[in-house]
Amino acid sequence: MDTRSKILTADAARALAGPLTVVTGYFDVLRAEHARELEAIRSRSGAPTLVALVLPFPGEVFDIHARARMVAALRVVDYVLIADELEPDALLEALRPQTVIHLEADDARRNREIAERIRGRQA
Repeated sequence: MDTRSKILTADAARALAGPLTVVTGYFDVLRAEHARELEAIRSRSGAPTLVALVLPFPGEVFDIHARARMVAALRVVDYVLIADELEPDALLEALRPQTVIHLEADDARRNREIAERIRGRQA
């Protein structure tokens, strides 16, 4: 399966039907922890469709399109949206998900921890 087909345009996303759970985050750097979190979110939400909304991240390691492709490769994620092409708030309003989970704070913390480990090894 070409996982890029899971990355939707704004128009395609607006056509999604049924209960949705949307998870927003930076997903930079994608880690096993993300997969575990997304699996847990899917189980708890009960929604049949899990959508990941990849947001811009200052100082990103991977560009937003690469991050979207990595998230799309996760079996637990049904669809991926890229926030640089879409207005996140307007899109969330149009999608009317039953649940929205924000992972940005956790993602930023993880990136700081990775950066600190790298700096610590270089010292």
